[in-house]
Amino acid sequence: MPPAIILSTLNAKYIHASLGLRYLLANMARHGGADLRERSILREFTIARPVPEIVDSLLAELGEPVDGVPQIIGFGVYIWNVVPTTEVVRRLKQARPTLKIILGGPEVSYEWEDQEIVRLADHLITGWGDVSLPKLCRALLQGPQPLMKVIPGEQSPLAEIELPYAEFSADDLAHRLLYVEASRGCPFKCEFCLSSLDKTAWAFDQERFLAALETLYQRGARNFKFVDRTFNLKIDSSLTILQFFLDRLTPDLFLHFEVIPDHLPERLKEMIARFPPGVLQFEVGIQTFNPDVQQTISRRQDNAKTCENLAWLVNHSHAHLHTDLIFGLPGETLASFAEGFDRLYALRPHEIQLGVLKRLRGTPIARHSAAYGMIYDAEPPYTIEQTAAVDALTMQRFTRLARYWDLLANSGRFPKTLPMLLAGPSPFAAFLAFADWLWQSTGQTNRLTPESLVDALFQYLTEISGRPQESIRQTLLADYQSSGARANPVCLQGLLKDREKPMPRAARALAQRQDRHASGGQ
Repeated sequence: MPPAIILSTLNAKYIHASLGLRYLLANMARHGGADLRERSILREFTIARPVPEIVDSLLAELGEPVDGVPQIIGFGVYIWNVVPTTEVVRRLKQARPTLKIILGGPEVSYEWEDQEIVRLADHLITGWGDVSLPKLCRALLQGPQPLMKVIPGEQSPLAEIELPYAEFSADDLAHRLLYVEASRGCPFKCEFCLSSLDKTAWAFDQERFLAALETLYQRGARNFKFVDRTFNLKIDSSLTILQFFLDRLTPDLFLHFEVIPDHLPERLKEMIARFPPGVLQFEVGIQTFNPDVQQTISRRQDNAKTCENLAWLVNHSHAHLHTDLIFGLPGETLASFAEGFDRLYALRPHEIQLGVLKRLRGTPIARHSAAYGMIYDAEPPYTIEQTAAVDALTMQRFTRLARYWDLLANSGRFPKTLPMLLAGPSPFAAFLAFADWLWQSTGQTNRLTPESLVDALFQYLTEISGRPQESIRQTLLADYQSSGARANPVCLQGLLKDREKPMPRAARALAQRQDRHASGGQ
């Protein structure tokens, strides 16, 4: 029998398993009835899949329509998938006008009035959908028919929301990132973030949450990505969760947490220090070190404490640090950003993710547009194009620099060469000069192979920076060999003999990237 309800979304990559859809599926039974759950299925796609294929797949799942029998598809809509999802919805409604389309997700929860995808759909649930979607589906299937197109999501107590983790399949556990959350919401007010609208954070019952984690663990899950905005907000809770995993350490265990950089008390440090290499990854949102910008965007951050904590993590723990900076915030200049970058780089985090500001729908950052000359792209992901402090050409330069930084620095492929490239009073200025040269030389930010980067670095460091050819060649040789690459850069011709045969090409795991950072720092 075909399903009555399909819950679907377009993920950025296959490895991402939608936590939101699994919440919705799990709560079909609790808030809609067992029969509603039995008539519902989950179908995920990726944004790389052609739209016609997605449409054909969904229609095939539903089968031929039967008069008087409603069919429903609910879509999770996000900033990365709204464009293709809009086209999917358009084609579905053209092929089957009687199909009921329900939308939800952050991209359609705010400023939805003029969105094409909302016009095409039958219903929209703004905000939380755990309870509201089952109720809406029940009404569509059994009546009375809902009168409203736009339905504010019902935010129930967390105790009344069914946990989603049983909805992860064996294939999910084996091949995909498992997203989990010990809490929802955020008490901070950073205006570029949708979580600033939450006012506070709510924690799931810890016993219930840990029991769900235990079940996942017993099923073989070893890769957990916590989506909590403030994992270390409540230290007692953080310690309990970390102890849970310490008691279950295995060589393949991997844990990702988003942490507040200026809140790391001693008892949490002691627990973190007990984890071996390769297990913990911390995403640390710095965003900006500029106090004036922090005040403008309502971001509370003790910069001195942040630096102290980062230095401790680098020097006294095995946690892999993925730190974030955002360019284009109101009032931030290229010079002030450079100062912040240099300050962060000096602390030696494993990765510095360089982001460009995006104006997410509903975020308070919009209030600064006029005063700070903020001009954003009108199309998703609504990236800042220029500000009063940063012109459009400088923004483009930075975007290229961020791409090159990810290829050279965050990849971990050049641990010995990178310090030579960044030598001087300002690492940021040094890398910007290289990025400008690389763009002028290649005209590319994509399709740059590890080999072409090796040759570009050799040319820049010897011809532009005037470094001795042989010492640069030997440094690049050491980096290239340790990276595991197996081709032949021009500048290393004749130096790569008697190597092992190339290994079969396979998906590169996150741990490999971390290993390169770890080995490069020794």
